[in-house]
Amino acid sequence: MATVPESQFRVVVNDEEQYSIWPGGRELPPGWRAEGVVGGREECLAHIESVWTDMRPLSLRTGG
Repeated sequence: MATVPESQFRVVVNDEEQYSIWPGGRELPPGWRAEGVVGGREECLAHIESVWTDMRPLSLRTGG
């Protein structure tokens, strides 16, 4: 995984397709993976707002 400066954030997603941001330079928490977008806090939050249109967890959306 590429190193992200501490002043930056990365967009992360879990297996339920729930999104969050995580500070650069910190190891990702268990169960989360980098989604690919890195930038300032507002930039990352704007990205999440544009892609996470259904807030329900994946298991609830798919009935599984």
